[in-house]
Amino acid sequence: MTRPTRFRLCIMMFLEFFIWGAWFVTLGSYLAANLHASGAQTALAYSTQSWGAIIAPFIVGLVADRYFNAERLLGIIHIAGAILLYALSRARSFDAFYPCVFAYMILYMPTLALVNAISFRQMDEPARHFSGIRVWGTIGWIVAGLGVSYLFAWDSHAAIARGALRNTFLMCSIAS
Repeated sequence: MTRPTRFRLCIMMFLEFFIWGAWFVTLGSYLAANLHASGAQTALAYSTQSWGAIIAPFIVGLVADRYFNAERLLGIIHIAGAILLYALSRARSFDAFYPCVFAYMILYMPTLALVNAISFRQMDEPARHFSGIRVWGTIGWIVAGLGVSYLFAWDSHAAIARGALRNTFLMCSIAS
């Protein structure tokens, strides 16, 4: 595997998990403080991850490699996801928020398998190279959390009250 290929795969993994880690961890705080969601509604929003993981393979599996290659499909899904993340930042009620987060998770969950498939296809020795590439996903998740908490301080009590966690969706929309 060439250095440029390795670099691109590391960036892909970083962004894949940066996007998820930036908003998913603080979702409960955002829903409670800004959309005044109940505990049941917050649980419902978090359950979209599971529903997305169950539903998505049926939808994406029908088009992956049959009509689009994995790279193109990943790009299309992330563009659609960026639009949904923007919509999440604009939602002013849980009733407006929930359909968008549900659709987003149906789109996002198959990207986890797609980035792995793309990575494995590019490696001449996957057993040797994958861990060094996959760790960049973990780094992306950590950097997202540090950015939200320390760089931007969007999750401080005062910032949450001002609705600053809405910015996590915008940041992820741009990164997507």
